[in-house]
Amino acid sequence: MRDLSTALAWIAEGTALCRKAVAGLDEAAYGEPSLLPGWSRKHVVAHLAGNAEALGNLLHWARTGERTPMYSSREQRDAGIESGAELPGARLTAWFEESARALDEALAAMTGEQWRAEVQTAHGRTVPASETPWMRSREVMVHAVDLGTGISFADLPEGFLDALREDILAKREIPDVRGDLAEVTAYLAGRPYTGVVTADGSPAEPLPPWL
Repeated sequence: MRDLSTALAWIAEGTALCRKAVAGLDEAAYGEPSLLPGWSRKHVVAHLAGNAEALGNLLHWARTGERTPMYSSREQRDAGIESGAELPGARLTAWFEESARALDEALAAMTGEQWRAEVQTAHGRTVPASETPWMRSREVMVHAVDLGTGISFADLPEGFLDALREDILAKREIPDVRGDLAEVTAYLAGRPYTGVVTADGSPAEPLPPWL
């Protein structure tokens, strides 16, 4: 369903969607609430920029064998998001673009052997470095929607939605639900949805955000 080249393509598409979402936002609009509780649009973009740098740490680990975790701690990650959300919009957008470009360069430089090297996610899972493109594609795709500028799960590639749905179902205990693919995936991810019902036809109960 997803391979390395596909995940890399999804990164490019998701990054473009994020870029589209923030294009033209003035300072006031940039500071407005996102679709994530307690986070403004600036929080989301600061998180995406920090995530690109954190995944760059994992690629460095895979290339050199030097242990470089995504974040030194959860507190350090959260503090980076909060401080980033205080930046002027232009500086925040520049950070997003610079971090995304640096990550793209690091991804392009990886060799087959380096992709197989084991690294550890922020949640403590040991994975091959080849998992990092999927990790990044989830971030840019889902958070492009979270920016709340009109992009929806229906705008995301069907293959990505299928892969995300399977990923979430492997990690969350969720009742059987039915509906349009994009709406069901939004529901599973704890995002706004319409028309999703349980097996008996009753409306599905909302879930907390995932990712």
